[in-house]
Amino acid sequence: MNLMKINKINAVIKYDPEIEMFRGEFVGLNGGADFYAKDIESLKKEGAISLKVFLDACKKRNIEPKKKYSGKFNVRVHSNLHANIASAAMAEGKSLNQWIVDTLEHAAHI
Repeated sequence: MNLMKINKINAVIKYDPEIEMFRGEFVGLNGGADFYAKDIESLKKEGAISLKVFLDACKKRNIEPKKKYSGKFNVRVHSNLHANIASAAMAEGKSLNQWIVDTLEHAAHI
């Protein structure tokens, strides 16, 4: 995965061949905070600076910096996939919800 954690906040990292730089963008924030650098060490430093600027601005404006997530979302799948997922959950002795949570945690590398 192209994730980098800076001060406990995840950032998605991509390489931009047009400018020959790495671009980082923090996720899960109530606003945009991105940063650029030519190498990974510089990217970490620039990310820390960008995050500090963002957090300072939030504090100054009395804004919660992190997005709040409800823990609920809807997923639509084909009926055949739904049946296969339900079968897999039953085979593992889990509820459909618990099987999906476990699978998502595994996929997200938690």
